[in-house]
Amino acid sequence: MSVYLFATLDTKGAEAQFVRSQLEALGVECVLINTGCLGEPTVPCDVSAGELFAQIGCSLADLRQRSHRSEAITAAASAAAQWIFDEQTRGRVHGVLSLGGSAGTTIGTAAMRALPIGIPKVMVSTLAAGQTRPYVGSKDILMLNAVVDIAGLNRISRSILSQAARAMAGIVLNPAPPDTGNDRPLIAATMFGVTTPCVEVARQRLEVSGYEVLVFHATGIGGQTMESLIEEGLIAGVLDITTTELADELVGGTLSAGPDRLSMAGRKGIPQVISVGALDMVNFGPRATVPEKFANRRFHQHNATVTLMRTTAEENFRLGSEIAGIANASQGPVSIMFPWRGVSAIDQAGQPFDDPAARRALYEGLLQVEPPVVLREFDEHINSPAFALAAAEELLRLMKSVDSR
Repeated sequence: MSVYLFATLDTKGAEAQFVRSQLEALGVECVLINTGCLGEPTVPCDVSAGELFAQIGCSLADLRQRSHRSEAITAAASAAAQWIFDEQTRGRVHGVLSLGGSAGTTIGTAAMRALPIGIPKVMVSTLAAGQTRPYVGSKDILMLNAVVDIAGLNRISRSILSQAARAMAGIVLNPAPPDTGNDRPLIAATMFGVTTPCVEVARQRLEVSGYEVLVFHATGIGGQTMESLIEEGLIAGVLDITTTELADELVGGTLSAGPDRLSMAGRKGIPQVISVGALDMVNFGPRATVPEKFANRRFHQHNATVTLMRTTAEENFRLGSEIAGIANASQGPVSIMFPWRGVSAIDQAGQPFDDPAARRALYEGLLQVEPPVVLREFDEHINSPAFALAAAEELLRLMKSVDSR
């Protein structure tokens, strides 16, 4: 079993050597890779910085001559990602471990994100107690808080680094048993708390039909993760009930999944059913964090840390148009399902975000679809069992049409 350890050995040599000794004492081979390029390594390594940077056609001597820290970190991250990807394609990687501050975390997690889900990834970082989304992305990276700076060995750092080594050894030496359910085709579905009843009913219908359903919470990273799994070729069909992340991207909320949300299934030609779940809302943190420019908008305090803002009719038209445009460009079969009685639990008669005019504008935007995209409308709420079952049946129909070709 080989674990690849990335570290800047000019500044973190003793710490990396300590982790290596811990892994080897536990019976795990450790391949030590030097990602530092502005100084000389203080301990021996298996892969030098020169070898690493050669992966991306970058000269170590040139980098040292320019002595530009930001440029060096960017190059190291790119080189580490390429190196580990190539090693993994050769079947040599059983785990990846890294340690560092901001630079080491940027480099180490870039390598980890280049690997598929399932390969163990442990990052010991001084940034683990903060905002980790830029580092973790859509991958299964374990971030372990370094507690103290990784600047020499002491009673705290030895304890943390030893934990990291033992955690990695435990994972690679005790792999999970084979998943006996992995022969079922995978369907990806998107859900929010306000669309849960719909997705739960649809999921049960799809599972009865022999599919395994992966449900992604549409919180930004959830949508990004789904898109990445589609890109990896793991998904047979998509039930995109909850496209709320598009609203955050358009208006400036906190749960955007980026500009490429909703695009990957179309590029891959994967059958997909798209709906408009939770497009009535944009997400912010506590009320005081909402930008002042939105002061006159309609809000709903979901809880102390989540403030929801109602999307306007104009924004809904733009969202509908965006969905239509993405669907029109799809290389596979697409159906769009529209519920006239509301798009979330709080967008219906008697609820705080009920807005028939906004729903009408959303539908009018969707009317820009072109054949063979199908737009189906229902006199139902999105969370009604009838709508949920119709969405599931439509996806089954699309997937059958692809299988019969």
